[in-house]
Formats: sequence, structure tokens, C-alpha cells
Amino acid sequence: MFGVVTRNEPEVSWPEFDLACYEMKDVTGRATEPVADAVNMISCFGDNAAVEGDPALAAVDADGVPATRDQPYFDWDYVCPTHESYREGLLEMVEDAADANPDVRLDDVGFPRQGYCRCERCERRFADSEFETWERWRAAVITDFVAEARERVPGDLYLTLYPDPYPGHLDERSGLDIDALSSLVDEFVVPLYDTAYGTTYWLEVIASGFVDRLGAPPVVELYAVEVDVDNLIHAAEVAAAYAEQVCFGYDASNARAAIRRMRAEDREGTTHGPD
Repeated sequence: MFGVVTRNEPEVSWPEFDLACYEMKDVTGRATEPVADAVNMISCFGDNAAVEGDPALAAVDADGVPATRDQPYFDWDYVCPTHESYREGLLEMVEDAADANPDVRLDDVGFPRQGYCRCERCERRFADSEFETWERWRAAVITDFVAEARERVPGDLYLTLYPDPYPGHLDERSGLDIDALSSLVDEFVVPLYDTAYGTTYWLEVIASGFVDRLGAPPVVELYAVEVDVDNLIHAAEVAAAYAEQVCFGYDASNARAAIRRMRAEDREGTTHGPD
């Protein structure tokens, strides 16, 4: 199965796509109304506009350095996952998305990186919690958020993962306890983005690592913007060996061209003989 990730509503209905994810809210903070014909996708704690409007929303480390895109390692601004009113707003978005389509995808779930968040609210909540370690408390915060979202999603719940299958890394980095989340999430999505896909051995390594880590094939998402179609096809063929669904991100026309050619080649390679 092949799908698309898009910000353009008309593209979700193109017949080549078995699955369509519509970016209802992205990391810039841009938000739009959900659509009925796609899995509506919500960037949860990545939100430039929210942090620009209220810098106190940003997750901070022990030195008070905010997780914003003017710091090393961050491509966008991150909201602290314990901010109650922001979480409530996200859950309202999840409800709106589920009203339009029963399946929902959550992006940018988790703490931004190791060492975050050390704001006064997080310090206080950890101190008041039952957990002995900071890491277990962080994981509980994220699992509780996903559980609240799960209650609002009648269909399949998709969750995007940072592309690191090494045991313990997702937990250490973002507070994502895969074992706990597996009981809440129907499909994990792994973006394996490259601007060229000139080589694909790394794609095979990461995708196969996630199959082992999850115990099931993930949805693999590839980057399609201005990628050579032949290279994109090769990347999709490699990904499809480890994923039941492969999605192409943010260039539906290029994705459609790749899918059409793959399906045409499959038909050309089919032979029919006597029983």
C-alpha cells in the first residue's frame, strides 16, 4: 500500500493513494480545519507560533535554555508537554479531527531531547510523583497524554516516531515508552527522510531495526520533494520490504508518478500461463 502526506486537501482524494495523511496542524503552528477523506495529522508539542506568542510555553533544560530553533539541534520550537492549557487545546484538536475522520495521527509527541524539560512545573510534578527516576516520570507524562488522545479517537491512532530504533533511545530522548504505547497506538509511523536517496542501505538498516523493536512493520514515510523518481522508486521498494504501508511526504505529484510507474512495471512483469 502506498500513501501520501500533504497540506493540500484536493490531493487526499487522488486515486493512486491507498492512505492519505492531511497536515491539520504543523510545526509552524499553522492550523486548518480537518478533512473527512484523510487521516488528520496534528503536530503536538512542536509549535513555533505558540512559543513565539508565549515564550514561557517552551521546554527548558536545567540551565534554563529553551528548546527553540535558534538553539543547536532544534529545527522548530517545542512546548513543554506538562503545560495543561496547551495540552487541553491539543486534545480539543484531536476531538475535532476524529469528528471528521475516525483515524488520527499524532506527530511531534514527546519531550524535545534528553535533559528536557526542567521548568519549575516539571520539577514540582516529578517531586510530587510516585516515580523514583526522572526518566520514568517523563515516560508516564507522554503515555498519559497519548492515552487521553486514544480515548478521543474511535478509529486507528497513528503515532510518529523519531527514526532511532536502538533499544532505549526513544525513551531517553523523548520519553516514548514503546512497550506502554503499543497498547494505545494502532500504527507507528517512521519518517526516513533524504533529499536524494542516492543510497538506501541506511534506510534498510533503520526500517528493519524498527520491525525488530516494534514486533510489527511500521508505516515508513519517505520524502518526495524534488527527489528523482527513479531514486524515489528504489527507496520505496526497499522500504516496502519492511513496511506494509509506504507514504510519500509533501509532493503528491512526484509520489503519484512513482506509484504509477511501480504499478505499471508490476503489470508488465506479470505472466499468465496454463494451469
